Amino acid sequence: MDEQALMGLNPNADACYRQRALAYFEQLKESLDGWEVCAEALAKGVYSDDHVKFFCFQVLEHQIKFRHGTLAAAQQQLIRETLMKWLQAQLMNVHPEKPFIRNKAAQVLALTFVMEYLTLWPKFFFDILNLVGLNLNGVDIYLRTLMAIDAEVVDRDILHTPLSLSVRSQETRRNILIKDTMREQCIPALVESWFQILQTYQHTHSELTCQCLEVVGAYVSWIDLNLIANDRFVNLLLSHMSMEELREEACDCLFEIVNKGMEPVDKTKLVESLCQVLQSAGFFNIEQEEDVDFLAKFSRLVNGMGQSLVLSWTKLSKTGDAKVSAETLRAVEGKVPLMLQLLIHEDDDISANIVGFCYDYLHVLKQLPALSEQQKSNVEAIMLAVMNKLKYDDEYNFENEGEDEAMFVEYRKQLKMLLDRLAQVSPELLLEAVHRVFSATMQNWQTVQFMEVEVAIRLLYMLGEALPASHGAHFSGDTTKTSTLQSMMRTLISCGVSEYQHSSVTLEFFETVVRYDKFFLVEPQHIPSVLMAFLDHRGLRHSSPKVRSRVAYLFSRFIKTLHKHMNAFIEDILSRIQDLLELAPPENGFPAPLSSDDQLFMFETAGVLIVNGESPAERKQALMRSLLTPLMEAFRMLLAKLPQEAGEERQAVLADCLSHAVGFARQHFLILLDLSKELKSETGFIFYLFFNKILHRHLKMAKTHTQKKTTLTKINISRKYKHKIKMVS
Repeated sequence: MDEQALMGLNPNADACYRQRALAYFEQLKESLDGWEVCAEALAKGVYSDDHVKFFCFQVLEHQIKFRHGTLAAAQQQLIRETLMKWLQAQLMNVHPEKPFIRNKAAQVLALTFVMEYLTLWPKFFFDILNLVGLNLNGVDIYLRTLMAIDAEVVDRDILHTPLSLSVRSQETRRNILIKDTMREQCIPALVESWFQILQTYQHTHSELTCQCLEVVGAYVSWIDLNLIANDRFVNLLLSHMSMEELREEACDCLFEIVNKGMEPVDKTKLVESLCQVLQSAGFFNIEQEEDVDFLAKFSRLVNGMGQSLVLSWTKLSKTGDAKVSAETLRAVEGKVPLMLQLLIHEDDDISANIVGFCYDYLHVLKQLPALSEQQKSNVEAIMLAVMNKLKYDDEYNFENEGEDEAMFVEYRKQLKMLLDRLAQVSPELLLEAVHRVFSATMQNWQTVQFMEVEVAIRLLYMLGEALPASHGAHFSGDTTKTSTLQSMMRTLISCGVSEYQHSSVTLEFFETVVRYDKFFLVEPQHIPSVLMAFLDHRGLRHSSPKVRSRVAYLFSRFIKTLHKHMNAFIEDILSRIQDLLELAPPENGFPAPLSSDDQLFMFETAGVLIVNGESPAERKQALMRSLLTPLMEAFRMLLAKLPQEAGEERQAVLADCLSHAVGFARQHFLILLDLSKELKSETGFIFYLFFNKILHRHLKMAKTHTQKKTTLTKINISRKYKHKIKMVS
């Protein structure tokens, strides 16, 4: 082999050596017999450098993957002999190869198996088992090879090289044939080897034992379950559940056994027998378990058992066999107490892993003609658990949300799905429970922790989607529902909770107000107090930029819905938000109260108020002028400053600010055109003249600075409005 080229395989090698190594690799791949040099090096253990060994396996892998069919019989035999000689050498090594070498060797063995098992090497597994026996290094390679074979033949989640439909179909047929042949010829021997490995190394080599458990879990989905689901194997797995180093992998293995596709009656028997054994061994006493990582795995196992029973019940209920179906339903009900314990666990991962079973159980209850008292009690227990688990904890970082916070947000989404399902099972019970929690919290919000207050308002917010309503009409129709929602909204607005000093509570208050904006059509007397909350330190003047930004958007939505009720407040609102519409670049690192996007919502809000107001046209024109004149003046001033700035960074800041000004005015114009009943209406005409007279004069000036490559070149009004402008001019 080219020794100098091999020097380039070292990650610390110079670029020229690395380039030479790459070229040598391509040369060996393209050569018809160059790979044989690599095969000889592996068989004889010529090189001790790990990177060279990996390189040799890569060359061999390429030949097997892309040229195996064109190799002569002697060359194919050479590949088999090379791999077995290399494997035999591993049995004698005091120090095993690095994991990345073992993984690559396993991949090459798996590829060879796929190519040759059905034709040239039917005794693949027997040859390997006879060679490695229970040798520690040999067993490790054997288990890695089994997982690599699973990846090649079974695992649908692993993406292989893109293939045409016909080739993919051939590959699928080949894989099915491989599995069928393995079932007939070698699976019992493989299962026996797994049992011997587990029994031999369970107390001395936990890592190897976990590897073997992973293999069992991977293969159990398509082999005869009786080979695994027997007293000998299950007792061994249960003993592993009591060993700290093995219990999590044993849990995963049992999950795969439970998850195996079976006839519903057989699946019910399997799950029930496994549950009985686990309960007898004390695993259901989770309050005594302190290992949260294990409990998360155990919760996933219980979830799998519960969902399997629900699926069996669903299938059996369709067959009309009432007796067997009822027995399966009782089996489902028997797991509910454990499910509830896991659902309310303080660790969110443990709770999240049982949500699937909980959701499916509620779906079962939804299909029943009537609920028993115990089932109603279960529904209420799930409801209380969901309400409790929705709460933030003390460690949630609202200012700098990271991975943990993102995971909790996803967990909350799962809980919301449960709440929606609860509403389908018993909407009256849910409404009553939320009303009870909400009212109790709002009565004492001044002395309650923020997470309690936030979740009480959040529950009211979530009812908006959980309870059915056409186009958000929650305040018409069913009197029980509407009166309860109105009562809660009345309390929310009047109890003063909008003053609570926590951003999560503040945001939830405004989100809920806007979700139920149609409440103010029924009780418009509450509009002034809510407007003040939007406009003062609770909303647009809040200390948190995050709150101000969200409130700007929510305020826009609120005004759009209720613009017909805003006539008495228009000028007061415009005067209060005037300073928030100022065009000003950030000075000395201090940002403006609102971002440019937020300001766009504020301009939109102002436009909606003016256009839909009941003022005479002259007054609307005056309001337009007071709204846009400061914008034009600031535009003129910044435009004059732009060529005077020497620094490119400062020029870019001013240019962005000017571009935003054009965007504000343009968007304002287009929104108002859309909102006008007719383009030739007096209001639309007045605003067009005002806009045309002031803004376009400055846009012509802005075009003289396009050589600065600023974003000011994007100032043309949308084409679809050109014909409208001609009409009104």
